[in-house]
Amino acid sequence: MAEKVVGIMGGMGPEATIDLYAKIVKATCAKSDEDHLRIIIDNNPKMPSRLDAILHGGPSPAPAMVETARNLEKAGADFIVIAANTAHWFYPDVQAGVNIPVLHMIKEAVNWTIDNLPGLSRVGLLATTGTARTKMYHDHFGEVGIEVLIPDADDQNRLLEQLFAYKYGEDVAQVRGRVVPIAEKLVQSGAGALVMGCTEVPLILEGYHSPVPLIDPNQIMAEAVVRYAKSF
Repeated sequence: MAEKVVGIMGGMGPEATIDLYAKIVKATCAKSDEDHLRIIIDNNPKMPSRLDAILHGGPSPAPAMVETARNLEKAGADFIVIAANTAHWFYPDVQAGVNIPVLHMIKEAVNWTIDNLPGLSRVGLLATTGTARTKMYHDHFGEVGIEVLIPDADDQNRLLEQLFAYKYGEDVAQVRGRVVPIAEKLVQSGAGALVMGCTEVPLILEGYHSPVPLIDPNQIMAEAVVRYAKSF
């Protein structure tokens, strides 16, 4: 059976898509170009806002996400990954709209945590307000007995502001300096690890020496992509 072709649903946002792609490349054990995976990326930043849909009842991005997934399927992808955490709220629509598997970033992150951080009882979640509001991480971690802690309302608003500040080009060191105290409050509240549950957070916190393990769903998904694509 041939190696599987990867489809990446990107654009939510574009830099997070680059990060996932780069991590897939680095996670691939390759001695030549030919050893790398064939990857098809549809970087579609024109989809309606996931945050606006979740928080304010705005237009659903699901139809555009399904269309993008179908484009990847038609282009030859054997399976799809969604390069965004918040967008996984619409995962059921995407999976129902195609005939190929769609990997689930949050489930992969939970499985990795169970395997690599045994005995963990609480994690802190650094994510968009949309991801926090949907409780996707709460639900999936709750199934394995792990409690999810989130910032208080004021800190969550500050975190969202900083995620957008980074997206729109503010100096990353300044953004990091505002995000780190929010992360450390979660640790002080009892979080034994921090989930970087927005795909921009690992980019913001790069170089930060956390007192607890940092869980990077983008890295975890990249490793899962390589395993799935090369499983014959």
